[in-house]
This record gives sequence, structure tokens and C-alpha cells, in this order.
Amino acid sequence: MNFSEIAENRQSCRAYEPDRSVEQEKLDRILASARLAPSACNGQPYQITVCRGDAAKKVALATQGMGMNKFAADAPILLVLSEMPYVATAALGARVKKNDYRSIDIGIAAAYITAEATAQGLGSCILGWLDDEKIRAICGMEGTVRLVITVGYAKDGDPRRTKKRKDPAELIQYVE
Repeated sequence: MNFSEIAENRQSCRAYEPDRSVEQEKLDRILASARLAPSACNGQPYQITVCRGDAAKKVALATQGMGMNKFAADAPILLVLSEMPYVATAALGARVKKNDYRSIDIGIAAAYITAEATAQGLGSCILGWLDDEKIRAICGMEGTVRLVITVGYAKDGDPRRTKKRKDPAELIQYVE
């Protein structure tokens, strides 16, 4: 699958096969791709915590406040992306330019994770609705949790949805 095919086929999976585990080789490829994601000053100011089994179930519950993300309970893997300190050069740039590079870098890593999951034949969904304190306690981490990504095999018959996107004229501007 080339990148355009990945972009066309990738969607947020909201129906997982709960009893089908993800092969370690596929997970390793996803994590290797995340490691290659660009970041400010190559600092990678985040940690990826892989949750499986009971930990995945507990983290899934911590994303389900107010009835949200019920499907997360069926995903065999939940990847928790938490914020870590900047490297010195990125910290200086963030202060001078008043730009939150960590959030940008975490977003790029999430895009690499979900693209590689698609290339591996897996579904994924990026979750921003979460209970930071509960997830930190479950995972024994200090860094603020920014995203949780569910990963697993989509249920058979899970339909590919039509992408709803802005018209290119609304989204793209050329300046010469």
C-alpha cells in the first residue's frame, strides 16, 4: 500500500474483534514507524506506553467518561501517548516562538502510528477524551496523557465510511 492508499483507506475504527490479538511483529512495525516520526529538534518529547490485557481494559474505561468511546473496551491494544520534557533547543524555541511543539510532535507521532496500523491491516482510533489522572495511575507514569490510540482488527463487516472533508478550495491556498 502506498501512502495515498493508506490515507484513503485509514479511518477511525469503532468496532474491534475483541478476541483477536495483534501479532507482535505488527505492533513492532507500528512502534518503529512512530520512532521515526519527525519532531522539533528530534527531541521526541513523548513516551508511548503499550497497554494490553487488564491494563488495556482499565485504560479503556478511563476513556469512557460520559458514555464516550465504548468501543475502546474491545481493542486489544491501547497506546498511551504522554508528554515528556523538551530537549533544551526545542524548549528554547517553544518559549521564544510561543509555540507548543510537544503537541505538534505528539500529533505527528499519532499520524505515523495510525498510518502504519492501516498498512499492517489493522484498525485504529485516536482518542482525546480521557481521564489523565486515572491513566497515569494505571500506567505508573508522570507525564501528562495527551492521546490514547486504540489498535486492533476491525470486526468483519465494519463498513468503510465515506470521508467527509472540506472542499480543496476551502482548505488550500496558493501564494506566489
